[in-house]
Amino acid sequence: MDKQVVSIVRYEKPGESVRKAVEMSNGLAHLPANAKVFIKPNIVFWTRATLFPKWGVITTSRVIEDMVILLKEHGITDITIGEGVVAAPDDTETPAHAFKYLGYETLKQRYGVKYINVMERPFEKVDLGDDITLRFNTDIINSDFVVDLPAMKSHNQTIVSLGIKNLKGTINIASRKKCHSADPVKDLNFHVARLADKMPPIFTLLDGIYTLERGPAFDGKIRRSNLLVASSDILSADMVGARILGHEPENVPYLLHAAKNHSRPTDLSDIEVVGEKIEDVASYHEYDFPYSDKEDGIMPVPLAKQGIQGLYYHKYDLSMCTYCSGLNGLVLTAIRYAWKGKPWDKVEVLTGKKMQPKPGMKKTILLGKCMSKLHKDNPNINEAIPIKGCPPDPKDIIKALHKAGIEADQGLFDQVDMLPGFFMSRYKDNPEFDEAFFKVK
Repeated sequence: MDKQVVSIVRYEKPGESVRKAVEMSNGLAHLPANAKVFIKPNIVFWTRATLFPKWGVITTSRVIEDMVILLKEHGITDITIGEGVVAAPDDTETPAHAFKYLGYETLKQRYGVKYINVMERPFEKVDLGDDITLRFNTDIINSDFVVDLPAMKSHNQTIVSLGIKNLKGTINIASRKKCHSADPVKDLNFHVARLADKMPPIFTLLDGIYTLERGPAFDGKIRRSNLLVASSDILSADMVGARILGHEPENVPYLLHAAKNHSRPTDLSDIEVVGEKIEDVASYHEYDFPYSDKEDGIMPVPLAKQGIQGLYYHKYDLSMCTYCSGLNGLVLTAIRYAWKGKPWDKVEVLTGKKMQPKPGMKKTILLGKCMSKLHKDNPNINEAIPIKGCPPDPKDIIKALHKAGIEADQGLFDQVDMLPGFFMSRYKDNPEFDEAFFKVK
């Protein structure tokens, strides 16, 4: 049986490096003539408040333009760039700002490509088998060919986020939340493993010019890795990408599911790697945020080291969806700054869809609609402090923290859009972190 080809190329020069990765992988060999092509970048998060490029968090505009040029050289005239940026359902201005800042309007003028916010487009139901149905953007499902361009990162829930996971940005909000099921079998990994199964032919190019440790967002650790990984087989690209990030595919649950679904081994024995050797470019990327479980509280290790006591902030699980995940870091930051050295009085915070209260707690904050509904009448909770909403309103979060005796700063929540700039500023004066990769000149 012929092996699936995956190329690994060091990024060295605009245009040339992407071309080399594509050609070595025979990535466009099955591109139909006059195809309707859908390009899927990764813009997991954006804010209009700070213009620091999200190195390692989102796909570089450099790689996108280089792919557009190659497609045009193959005679392709119908090209659509589409993404579902994580934003409020009625927020169309933030995605539009992202597309403009990243140069997609220039690509439209220069090459005639279209760009769309998939949240403003129709969705259609797709049966993925095993009683799993999700609603996908109609543009990608009805295209002839998909070019999948994820940022290359580890992920605090799925261990890695690569080609298959990137397709989650093409499903509607209800489907995204559905993926974060409380079902112990049909969980997030079970859903993610199937995202590519009903897609048109896909060429995957992992953008590892910048890679991200403890992703998927801006609070992880960003590296300049200068790598491109390409294949016309998305699962092969992801398995090689996972190993480059230091994680064996068999230890990544969604890859294990996907391999089993397609009768594929996870040891790369049916993959031919061309270009650079995996062992020469691999570098371990931590994915987990460690939590401390001690007598006077459960919380992330940095908070435990700070000496915080009387707080039980249970570790997130796979059922916490993207929208509450975006607030989770903010809540922890607010708690960290609210600490004045006096132990809180047995306050716990529950997130996701399935967490259970800890016996003996005096106040239980229920973060989000799912937790509030699950424990509405739980007799094991002494005092419930529900924060309803999907996702919750930051104003309601601050009220809940205050009610629990945690005097969090309102200003942190008023300036939530500035938070990415705070994290990105660590890289501002480092010449390796170049804004030019996110511009189209």
